[in-house]
Amino acid sequence: MSQSRLTLSFSTESKWKSVPNPSSPNMSPLRWVALVLGFRCFTFSLAYFAYDGLSATSRGFLDLAKSRELSDWMVGIRRKIHENPELGYEEFETSRLIRSELDKMGIPYKYPFAGTGVIGFIGTDKPPFVALRADMDALPIQEMLEWEHKSKVAGKMHACGHDAHVAMLLGAAKILHQHRSEIKGTVVLVFQPAEEGGGGAKKMLDEGALENVEAIFGLHVAHHITLGEVASRSGPLLAGSGFFEAVINGRGGHAAIPQQTVDPIVAASSIVVSLQHLISREADPLDSQVVTVAKFQAGSALNVIPDSVTLGGTFRAFSRESLMQLKERINEVIVRQAAVQRCNATVDFLTEKKPLFPPAVNRPNLHPHFQRVADDVLGIGKVNNMQPLMGSEDFAFYQEEVPGYFFFLGMAHESLGKLESVHTPYFRVNEDALPYGAALHAALATRFIVERQMQADGVFTEARPRDEL
Repeated sequence: MSQSRLTLSFSTESKWKSVPNPSSPNMSPLRWVALVLGFRCFTFSLAYFAYDGLSATSRGFLDLAKSRELSDWMVGIRRKIHENPELGYEEFETSRLIRSELDKMGIPYKYPFAGTGVIGFIGTDKPPFVALRADMDALPIQEMLEWEHKSKVAGKMHACGHDAHVAMLLGAAKILHQHRSEIKGTVVLVFQPAEEGGGGAKKMLDEGALENVEAIFGLHVAHHITLGEVASRSGPLLAGSGFFEAVINGRGGHAAIPQQTVDPIVAASSIVVSLQHLISREADPLDSQVVTVAKFQAGSALNVIPDSVTLGGTFRAFSRESLMQLKERINEVIVRQAAVQRCNATVDFLTEKKPLFPPAVNRPNLHPHFQRVADDVLGIGKVNNMQPLMGSEDFAFYQEEVPGYFFFLGMAHESLGKLESVHTPYFRVNEDALPYGAALHAALATRFIVERQMQADGVFTEARPRDEL
């Protein structure tokens, strides 16, 4: 099999000259058993052939992605986006770049979704449909890392690797488009705005971005995972999250005569402590939850009690039920604790700008699929089982609508020293990770389509045939 052409489709059709009738007097029981066993062996041989072909195809994708031409092209795309970061729902130039590259490849697409989002299509435009997602937005952070392609926009930076995510999905698009005639289904490319708290995924869904899609896959670069390895798990992976902001109103006055005031700082301080009791005394210890007050703003003079205090923060949980319970109790605690201190309070959960994110839960039946693809692309032993994280991802919106799987792609390498975490001004991407992400994207999609085809043809696909023998 040459690297320039990788076979993606497999036929399970077979022509039989004649099949003896089991009720025929000339058909002995032993002969019938032999025929049945022979057919079962034939079926397993098809499965062997298909799995061997899929494995070779997946490995070939990585070779293509690592080629000098494609890897340099992805690096160039990533650096263009990095130099010109755009915040959520403002990704106009990023979107224009994506559409330009799809036009050059001859890949059809629909635009706009959620303002700046783009949906591309590779294949037959017929089932099965499988989606691959990349987010596009940057963060309001001033980049402090000095290098040739540093952000050119003051106060904005791709500090979460979304520039790399776009480059990898475009790289996968190049690989898949090269073999479009062999894809017996449709790969849907989802370029999504506003992941960073804006809930871009929800707006994409509301506008029909995943119409007919049977499964969706997404990834995120990870500074602490070794280059050439990935990490994920079946079931809950990332927490659901929400935000809140409250204003505690009292009556200000001179700090020397507090009896003539209604002190909102005392009330707000009581609220902060009481909110922690939601976790320590109300939540099941086996059901991980978090409430954090990260904002507390009051007066500016040292001898004046202010009229009001503004506080806010975030809450997290691994089930929608726990998340909604926290939301209800946060509102009750703030309002009632303020009343105890003779203040009044208003609570805003900011859902217009920062919608409540559901937990990100990987569909269990997609985990073996991911494991097989990662084994084929990266080699055996490169998949790390990770513990759930309290971070959140709006990919979870997709997972509520269709089966979905999310994983983390390693970037760490000793030659780079310690890589800084995401959401920091010194975050950097190891560009050697781009081919791995592109190849995994392409392999996850094509294998999903081929296995759907094999299932339709009655070939066993729940596990590798060799695992059964």
